[in-house]
Parts: sequence; C-alpha cells; structure tokens
Amino acid sequence: MRATQAFIEQTGGPEVIQWHEVDLPAPGPVEILIRHEAVGLNYIDTYFRTGLYPAAMPSGLGMEAAGVVEAVGDGVKHLKVGQRAVTFGAIGAYSTARIAPAMQYFPLPEGIDSQTAAAVFLKGATVEALAERCAPLDAGEWALVPAAAGGVGQLLVQWLKARGVRVIGTVGSEEKAQLATQAGAELVFLSADPDLAGKVRAATEGVGVAVSYDGVGAATWEVSLKSVRRRGTIVSFGNASGPVTGVNLGVLAQAGSLFVTRMTLFDYYREPAEAMAGAAKLWEMVGSGKVTVNIGQTYPLLEAAQAHRDLEARLTTGSTLLLP
Repeated sequence: MRATQAFIEQTGGPEVIQWHEVDLPAPGPVEILIRHEAVGLNYIDTYFRTGLYPAAMPSGLGMEAAGVVEAVGDGVKHLKVGQRAVTFGAIGAYSTARIAPAMQYFPLPEGIDSQTAAAVFLKGATVEALAERCAPLDAGEWALVPAAAGGVGQLLVQWLKARGVRVIGTVGSEEKAQLATQAGAELVFLSADPDLAGKVRAATEGVGVAVSYDGVGAATWEVSLKSVRRRGTIVSFGNASGPVTGVNLGVLAQAGSLFVTRMTLFDYYREPAEAMAGAAKLWEMVGSGKVTVNIGQTYPLLEAAQAHRDLEARLTTGSTLLLP
C-alpha cells in the first residue's frame, strides 16, 4: 500500500512539517498495517514539533488516529483485518496509512465511528485519567477548569458534571464562554479578568476549589495557586502557554499546604489491563451520551501546518481533525 506521511527533520514552526510518499511493506510480527480515516490534532503535536518534547530526527508527527486494519503480523491477537482501531500513543499518526506496533492500537466498539474516535481518544483518555484516577472528586465539590472551551476542557467539564462535580470554567472570550456553559460549567469567567482568582474564591464562599485541572501551564499557574482550597490539588497536565518552571515549594505551604502533580497520560495507560479499562470507561461515557464530542473544525491532512497555526493562535474550539 502506498501512503502519504508527515515528517520533520528539525524543530521549529509549522513550516518544518514536510510530506513524502512511501510504499508500506507487510507488517512484521506484532505489527499492523492500518489505513487512517481520521487523524486527531492535539497540543502535544506542537510540543514535538517545537522541540519542547524531544524526538529523534527525522521524526513522524501526530499521536492520534483511527481507521481500518488492512493487515496483521504474526502474534497479533486483539485486532483483525477489517476491524476499526484507534491510537493515542504511536507517534507518526499524520499519515494516510502506516505500519505500527499492534499494542499501540485499541479496537473500536460498534457505534463509535473513526472521526469520533480520532476526535476524542487522546483527549478523552486524558480526561478519564484526570477525573477518575488522578484527582477524582465527590459530588458537590468544586473544580476549576482553565481553557474550558478547548477540546480537553469541554470533555472534562462534561465528565466532571456527570460525576456531580460543580465546575468553574475559564475561557478567553465571551463566545467561548457559551461553549463552556453548554458543556456544563456552572460558572464561567474570562481568563484575562484581573480578579479571576478572587471571583473563584467568592463563588466558593471564600473556600476555593478542591482541584484545578490546569492544562494551560505558565499563564494560569498563579490563578490556580490562588483559587485552590487549603490542602487542595493542582493537576498540571499541559503547557499550552509554556511550561511551569522555577516552582518554590514554600509557595505551596503559603497557599494552604497544596498538593501538585504533573500528570502525564502515558503513566496512567502504561499497563495493558489499566489501559483497556480506561478506554472502556471512555467508550461507556461517550456511548451513554454523558460525554459528547464536539468536532469544532476539520482540515485536509496536508494542511496540518495551518491547523497547527490556528491551534497555537487559540482560534480552534473543541476537537480538530485532519482528514486524509
């Protein structure tokens, strides 16, 4: 099978993304050949492109895609030819087809199409890990979700609401505030508000939120510190505005003996059993309608560079797909 695949030879802006045509061989042992029907765009893709996350060069690009298995190598048991499958962890997803390790692809249940899967799997697995295992909250507790109108943000707000958690979202514009409200945020504030932390405190009767699920990074760190209740938790899981650096642990004491974790999805989906269980919970939430997937925009696969520009300029909402 002939395939079009993205690659980078150096780090930099979206212009470093290149494309080439390759002839794919038969898959080797414990590998599959998969034809992609949809590719997910995620902020982690920009981290590899810019060099924030290191990768050996030349490197593929993209972590999330779904499609149809065209061939399987010896030893592959959980996938069959003709079955649809999805991945969030196999770099090189920006491709029309590829050879990949079979264990990095998960079978899709009936009723979940490839576009939905590619739009939700990485973000949804992140949300499952955040809300169910990393920092679960009881019904009635307050949570802060910065960037609540983004792809992860909208899913996280929905998931927390399904658990009975009261959610305060922050967004960059009034237009995005509507999206966060529709997702289930009880209150939504503009992220540029100079009294943002004060408003979060006031909304929680001066106590603060139990958890700030902060995927933005440097720009929201101070707000998270000032918004979390005594002995509360900040879960930092992204660097959209740059990484949080130079943290003085004494600040955590001054803010009320706070807990902080830098969550990475792959540590929660490392073992096959827990990975399958997490994926099953995600498909259950999507299938039940408790979590709906908002595909905010699509781009042709070969326009991935423009999609990166729009993502970094915060011009996207919900999930973004690249379509082969």
